[in-house]
Amino acid sequence: MDIINILIGISIGVVQGLTEFLPVSSSAHLVFMHELTGFAPNLAFDILLHVGTLIAVVAYFWKDIAQMIMAFISSIMDIPRHRFIKGIKEDQFKKMAWFIIIGSIPAGLAAFLFKDLFESLFSNSTAVGFFLLITGFLLWGSERLSRRSSKTSLNSDNKVTLEKMNAKDALVIGTAQAFSIAPGISRSGSTISTGLFLGLERELAARFSFLLSIPAILGAAMVQINDISLGFDTNTGAFVAGLIAAAVSGYLAIKLMLKLIKERSLMIFAYYCWIVGLAAIVISLLF
Repeated sequence: MDIINILIGISIGVVQGLTEFLPVSSSAHLVFMHELTGFAPNLAFDILLHVGTLIAVVAYFWKDIAQMIMAFISSIMDIPRHRFIKGIKEDQFKKMAWFIIIGSIPAGLAAFLFKDLFESLFSNSTAVGFFLLITGFLLWGSERLSRRSSKTSLNSDNKVTLEKMNAKDALVIGTAQAFSIAPGISRSGSTISTGLFLGLERELAARFSFLLSIPAILGAAMVQINDISLGFDTNTGAFVAGLIAAAVSGYLAIKLMLKLIKERSLMIFAYYCWIVGLAAIVISLLF
């Protein structure tokens, strides 16, 4: 039985790692995997899988993260010297660090105010399917807009680079992340799509989305730290296997997604969300 649970933990971990960064909603797929396998020890297991994807994004962007931390500390030291705003404008790492903080505020508030509501949706497959349809439309709409902008523009000067990005952009993208607490609304899908709607460069939209996941996942893990420790006592093998699988597959998914968003369309993910969302709704209504 322990071996079977470990194998199930690995399979769910792989699904979590891939779907956290590919724009198809990891939370929706966790709901489906738990229903399919019957393995759902507690919410802490899902949080631990998200910690695996946190490890993945930190491992992939560790150089950027280290520079952002140093830049954040430097920006604090700029306050007494009246160079705070000027320093942020001049240093891209200071700017990114503060935009991550600003973008994390909406999700933090949403999790605090509507925690019970969001958690109740995880047992509602019809709602999960409906939210997947919404994710599909977000991806479809942002991709259509991005294509249209590329065709009508003679150059890329109209695209929003990090230098042109502002705090309002970060807050809007952060608000999109807040809605993704609902299972079926893809976190990466909603934030990347919102970035594209705002005119961000495609690679910047994805990069900001992935970095924005760090405070959200870390915050959720800290809230559930006691439950995670209890879960280890009863399902140690499955928990560890799922964590490692989520970290490895998540790292690969980040690498793949950054390549896809530069070279390919996201439309295939929209179609996928529509198909899976409709299937989830039909199955939940029939059974």
